[in-house]
Amino acid sequence: MDPALRQICETVRAASASQTPLRIRAGGTKDFYGNEPLGTLLDPRSVAGVVDYEPTELVVTARAGTSLAELEQLLTENGQMLAFEPPHFGVGATVGGCIASGLAGPRRVSFGPTYGGVRDFVLGTKLVDGRGEVLSFGGTVMKNVAGYDVSRVLAGSLGILGVIVEVSLKVLPRPMSHHTLSFEMSETAAVDKLNEWAGQPLPLSASAWHDGVLYLRLAGAPAAVTAARRQLGGEAIDNAQADVFWTSIREQTHPFFTAPPNEHSRAAGNATGRAGTATENLNAAGSGLALWRISVPSTAPALSIHGPQLIEWNGSLRWLRTDQAAASVRECAKQTGGHATLFRGGDRTAGVFTPLSASLATIHQRLKAQFDPAGIFNPGRLYPNL
Repeated sequence: MDPALRQICETVRAASASQTPLRIRAGGTKDFYGNEPLGTLLDPRSVAGVVDYEPTELVVTARAGTSLAELEQLLTENGQMLAFEPPHFGVGATVGGCIASGLAGPRRVSFGPTYGGVRDFVLGTKLVDGRGEVLSFGGTVMKNVAGYDVSRVLAGSLGILGVIVEVSLKVLPRPMSHHTLSFEMSETAAVDKLNEWAGQPLPLSASAWHDGVLYLRLAGAPAAVTAARRQLGGEAIDNAQADVFWTSIREQTHPFFTAPPNEHSRAAGNATGRAGTATENLNAAGSGLALWRISVPSTAPALSIHGPQLIEWNGSLRWLRTDQAAASVRECAKQTGGHATLFRGGDRTAGVFTPLSASLATIHQRLKAQFDPAGIFNPGRLYPNL
């Protein structure tokens, strides 16, 4: 066994024996996400490096401490990408943190083979459980999964089940062509159009609506992109500016996420966005309105709660900044068939995530007990009793 991995196993065994909580944290770029991290720091970045990568197989296996930026650079050099376009939220982002957070970027809802979130591209994982044992799940092909798909359960688990030490991911070729269009329209019109276009064979790669402007990214074969541009119309945006804009949406450096409540304006929705840092974003979120991440059916009507909004994923992801109470926001999301997560800032005493039903809570508790019987991994990060 690799010395670094052995050390993690020994640390976990000792913590389990003494019932010492462990806070699994690598680059710390997603410390803000979820409930307050607790416990003695366990940094898994010593377990790093790409284990296996054969571009023709469209699969990469990397250790969890590997820099997400380095992995993406390697894929770019080979004309490939992580299809779910994960946010970094800082230079320290790692592969393990990417999987544990389960967060995907603008390309999450796209046409064709790029459709899907983090868990849809996880093929296999290795995990150090609460007994200090290394467990392997899945493999390097989609059909290698039998029984309960633990690898995908780890996506978005925020480390409460164990220390992710290795992951195999399906990757895809980078699109040969991409182009961004903008359209001035209301929120209702934008949601209607996005749902209309989603039902057509268009090379849609991302969408974002804010402050009366809808942005649409097309990506794929040059002929398909050109044909879609002619069909849809709209105002063309220079690719360099568009790249900055979509990065600002993914990394939440766009003014919608960073500007104080009284500074939201049409200028904040321009195609260039604003370059910023993860620290600036956290400061802005802490000093302004709380940022809510609301998942709803793509056809859901406009939210009834007042506040600046930014809409992604063809209408199914609504970002909302508001000072309304958590109960009000969650009731609004429930009425539209969805659920709400307190993403940044705000009063977290009511919990960050939507409370689980009794049956789902039981499933979560049983999973936690199987993988982490002493309850030492990231206690309370998802829910108070997990």
